[in-house]
Order: sequence, then structure tokens, then C-alpha cells
Amino acid sequence: MRVTNAPASRKRRKKMVQRASGYRLRRSKLYRYAKDAVYHGMVYAFRDRKTKKRNYRMLWQARINAATRAAGMTYSRFIEGLKAAECALDRKALADLAATDATAFGELVKLAQGALQAKAAKA
Repeated sequence: MRVTNAPASRKRRKKMVQRASGYRLRRSKLYRYAKDAVYHGMVYAFRDRKTKKRNYRMLWQARINAATRAAGMTYSRFIEGLKAAECALDRKALADLAATDATAFGELVKLAQGALQAKAAKA
């Protein structure tokens, strides 16, 4: 006798159709189309989790660059100076400081400039 495993199959299909709720037309109602739509959505979600990180890093760099240029320095020299000063702040924190606390960011610019001068005197 053939066993269909009906309860588990029905549960699996029901779960897939529930995940597709909010999609339009048959993609939200019929298993065959819902499955394709959900899998396609999962591909986009995987890809865009990586893209989101990339986009935020570009945003942080743009904010830091704008703030450093306002202080009379370039982004690359600022980052080089912070690395020479062994400052452990990441770009997210630096961008937040650049946007919200100009005085603290100004101190970081001075720190980077001092480290660059020390580096140049050493070499």
C-alpha cells in the first residue's frame, strides 16, 4: 500500500502559502506559484543582506569624507592618521560622530593630523 505522508505534506505546503501571503494574484493562493515566488524572494533577501552592508559602508564613508573636508583634510589622510594613532573606532562610529558631535569629531581630526605629523617626522 502506498503511503502519501499527507499531514506533513499539507503542513509543508500550507507553510509555503502562508509565507507568500501579501503577494499578488495566484502567487499568494496556489502552492506551485507561491513556492516559486517565495524561493525567488529568498534569493533577493540573501543578496540584499550583503548589499545593505555595502550601502551603509558607502554612506558612512561619504559622511566622514564630508566632515573631514570641512575640517580641511581628506578622507584617506584622515583614516591613515587614525590608523597611525591606533584609534580603534570603526566607520559607523566615526560617521555617527561626524553627523551628531562636531567637537568630538574635530578632536579626532586633530589626533589624526598629529599622528600623520609624527609619522612624517619619523620617516
